[in-house]
This record gives sequence, C-alpha cells and structure tokens, in this order.
Amino acid sequence: MIIAGESSGELYGAYLAKAIRRISPEARIAGVGGDRMAAAGVELMSRISSSFGLVEAIRTYRELKKTFNKTVAALSTFKPQVLVLIDYPDFNLRLAAEARKRSVKVLYYVSPQVWAWRKGRINTISRLVDKMAVILPFEEGIYRETGLSCEFVGHPAMDEIGDVIGSEGFAASDIGSAELKTRFKARLGLDPKKPLITVMPGSRRHEISKLLPVLSSTIAGINEKYPDYQCVIPLAPNIDGSLFKSASIPPSCRLLRDSAIEALAASDAAIIASGTSTLQAALLQTPMVVVYKLSPLTFFIGKLIVNVKYIGLVNLLLENSVSDDSGLRMAELLQDSASAENIVAELTKIIDSRAYREDMAFQLVSVRKLYSDKRASARVAEMVHELCNVSSL
Repeated sequence: MIIAGESSGELYGAYLAKAIRRISPEARIAGVGGDRMAAAGVELMSRISSSFGLVEAIRTYRELKKTFNKTVAALSTFKPQVLVLIDYPDFNLRLAAEARKRSVKVLYYVSPQVWAWRKGRINTISRLVDKMAVILPFEEGIYRETGLSCEFVGHPAMDEIGDVIGSEGFAASDIGSAELKTRFKARLGLDPKKPLITVMPGSRRHEISKLLPVLSSTIAGINEKYPDYQCVIPLAPNIDGSLFKSASIPPSCRLLRDSAIEALAASDAAIIASGTSTLQAALLQTPMVVVYKLSPLTFFIGKLIVNVKYIGLVNLLLENSVSDDSGLRMAELLQDSASAENIVAELTKIIDSRAYREDMAFQLVSVRKLYSDKRASARVAEMVHELCNVSSL
C-alpha cells in the first residue's frame, strides 16, 4: 500500500509502483494518490487532498479525516505486507501507528523535514517505522543516530528527468546543451531560436493565488526589458487552469499542462516557488530565483518554529551536503521581498552577468553530482521487496 498526500509525492508513488512491478509483475498495490498512481496500476482507495500551513489546513480537515478513516479500514481489509508512506507526516505518522498495531511493515519514503522543525518526530518515526528511504544526503545521519535503518536513495526527480530527456534521444550528459534546449523548445511549440524563462508558481492552489499577482507583474516587466524572451507557466497536474484566467497573466506567457521538466530543460532561467521544483531546476542545470508567499499568520508562526537558513532545496543541499562549492546561493525572495521589481532585478543578474551565471552553473553541477549515480525508485522497490520477504517469514 502506497500513501501520497500531494502532487509531488503522488508522482513518486507512481514511479515506485512501476518499479515494484518490474520486480514482481503480479504485485497488487493499493493506495491514496491521483491519476498518475492509478495509471501505474495502483488501486486508489481515496484521492490526494493536500494543504499547507495553519490557516489552509483548517479548511480541509473534514476531507482529510474521511480519507484517513478509509485508509485505516483498508489496512484491515487489504492487509498489505508493506505500507509505503511518502512524506505528508501529519497524516502518515498517524497511519504508521495504525499499521504498527496490525503488524504491517512500514517504509517511510521522503522524510518529513525534521531537520527544520518538530525534531521530536525523529523519535516517533524511529518507533513506528521499519526503514527510512531519504532523498536528501544529510538526512541519513539524522536517523542512523536513533538506530533506525536508513538509506539515502537519491531523488525520484532523476527518474522523471531521465524519462523526459530520453524520449528525445538525449542522455544525462546532454543536459544544459544548446541542442537539448532547442529540441525541447520546439517540442513545446516555442521558437527554438529565442531564449526562454519558465515560471513555476507552485502546486498548491493557495500558494499559487498568493504569487500570481506578483508573477503577472514580473512577466510584464520581463516582456518590457527583454522583449525577445519567451515565457511559459507549466501547470501542476492537480491545478485547474481557470485559476489563471482572472490573474491578468500577460498573453505573451503560455500555460502548459504536464510539461514542467520539458520547460525547465529548455529554459535559460526560471522563477520558482520554493519546493521540489528548485531541485528539478538544479538537476537540469537551469539558473533560478526562488520566490514564496504565505498568509501573514502562517509566515509569522513559521518564523517562530522553523529553524533553517534557507527554504529552497537547492540551497539546503549546497549548505549541508556540498563541500567544495563557491559559496553562492540561489536568491530567495520571500513575502514582501517577492516583488516584481526584485524578481526582475535578480533575473537581470542571471541574464546579463556572465560571471554570475557561470558561478551559478558551477553550484548547480555540484548539486547534480549528489544524485548522478542514484536511482531512487528502483532502490525503494528493492527495499519494499526486502520487507515483504521479512514479513512473510
């Protein structure tokens, strides 16, 4: 049974289901997810229902409670050998406790951000979970200190990137090349000869609504300063495109569906809402500026309880896992700092300063090296089968 609570985790669940079936084609897999997991052969007990932040979570409590009750019931009726929990800690740790009562083996894939806040969860996880599969290198040591079996498996974004660039006949060594960028611009129906900026406003409706007014003004500013640049916004699979119709997005910026990797692979720069997309951009060697806005109350509370120097995954990796970096970090523009003026100014540095762009490229290569020899989905599928063998003894 695979449980994913939001868009990125649902993609990882789909890749994992495929990898499990490559080892055991007869495997039966149930779970909570979305269309991609269903397409991978997962029997959906309920669909994803994600939220983020204090104010936003209150609005979806009833839906989450209904999904939780369905999933707990399925632990008894489906009787899985292994329960795979993908991130989504408030939901999944409660479910792990229910699995433990039923002697179901638990594999936690994609760790909660215990290094940033609520560090007490480390002990809860070590008590409820049989194995951890983590996607950030520095997380491995955190769990091993508790005695919990833990392995850095890489990141499933590498699987997605490999599939996308491989579909056009490219290899990992081609990432960042002019030929690859040209091919993917043409694939997206863009002018292959013009530079491209990708804008990624997030995968949650509330974060998109917070950022869209600023991003609309930013795109207008880019159009004025760099009229030759093209612009695209890839929409997350779970986001209704109607959300953008009232946002006054300049008509020069195209909306794309399910094309985030293609867009980033083709791009010369990107504006990205903090999240997994910053790592995707790093793995595709795309220079970026990181932006984010929350409701004032959520941001205020977050500053009190979250203990991190950076919020972007790429910066966290540079800070904690790369030893020979140049010291440069991707610009992070948060709350009031996430203004059109500031975003355009940072893009101007990326576009106009060769030295700045080359320094950023060096940093992105350093991040990519952390993942270049890892295949997360395949390794986690092996871990699932290892636990299945243990549970059948």
